[in-house]
Amino acid sequence: MNADDGEHLTEELLDHLLASDSIETYLDEENVTDRRLVDYLRYLLDGHGLKRAAVARASGINATVVYDVFAGKSRPGRDHAIKLAFGLGCDLRETQRLLRLAGVSELWCKQRRDAIIIWCMNHGLDRAATDDELYRLGEPTLLAED
Repeated sequence: MNADDGEHLTEELLDHLLASDSIETYLDEENVTDRRLVDYLRYLLDGHGLKRAAVARASGINATVVYDVFAGKSRPGRDHAIKLAFGLGCDLRETQRLLRLAGVSELWCKQRRDAIIIWCMNHGLDRAATDDELYRLGEPTLLAED
């Protein structure tokens, strides 16, 4: 179990799946369900004790867009999902899960821009400070996508 969020790590689940005698056994034992982005966003919102308005401010995303994503009316693009992660105060693991559920590629340390974002997130920088670092290092900022 991952002590942070009470869920099994993906690697552990894969080991259980591969060791299972039947798929039904695995599905029943692990209580596997499809997790939806809106459910995960609400989980993060509650877990971090935030309101959507605060997430919109911290993320730099228009409040209407944030409300639409939380309501499931729209899916965020990659940079919007990254900005949402910053707005929600996500750590790297939470960010990667949010990106997967949004249906976009995860941050990858072999890509220069992604590496900068990962480093900033890991060092507790907010979205604005991360944009400053991206700009300083000659990479497109997150707000440049709006």
